[in-house]
Amino acid sequence: MRDDRQRLDKWLWFARFARTRTLAARLVSDGYVRVNGTRSDNPAKAIGLGDVVTVAAQHATLAVRVLDLGLRRGPSEEAKGLYELLSGEAG
Repeated sequence: MRDDRQRLDKWLWFARFARTRTLAARLVSDGYVRVNGTRSDNPAKAIGLGDVVTVAAQHATLAVRVLDLGLRRGPSEEAKGLYELLSGEAG
């Protein structure tokens, strides 16, 4: 994969939308994630900077713009630097 792209499930895990990468992949495959307004059921879908990811989680629906791809699953403050909140509320 190109350096300017990252797997959707990996990014969701790095950005702390899921506790494990397996759960991140399940969020995608179960249809709870949209990329640029289109539902994605492929955890390996490549996303890049500027893409809008919408996650319909159990307690909130969040729309975020991808600002960085990340290199690891770091602390919460580091994870928040990977995206800009566009709408929704953290629950």
